[in-house]
Amino acid sequence: MNRTPMSRTIAALGLGCIFLRELLLSSIAVARAAFARRPETRSAIVAVPVRLKTDHGIAMLANMITLTPGTCSLHVSPDRRWIYVHALDAPDPEALVRDISTTFEARIARIEP
Repeated sequence: MNRTPMSRTIAALGLGCIFLRELLLSSIAVARAAFARRPETRSAIVAVPVRLKTDHGIAMLANMITLTPGTCSLHVSPDRRWIYVHALDAPDPEALVRDISTTFEARIARIEP
């Protein structure tokens, strides 16, 4: 899909806003877990399928995951089709995968050339 510079700029601004929202929400969740008398976190390592085509897009996704408190990108598969992610609290691992795909990956795809 051929995107104009203006549409990519608008998509980048939207991604930045979404990232700030996720940063705030996840920071609150991690703080609650850290200061809870009896933390009940369910950590998990999940494989997130990657549909992004460029190294830049994949790196951006991995960095956004890691910069969001409570999650950490562990590894990108050699074929660049999977990112393995550790989550501090993932009661529903499938929901975590969906959230990463719809929140970050779909928006990064709008920025890729």
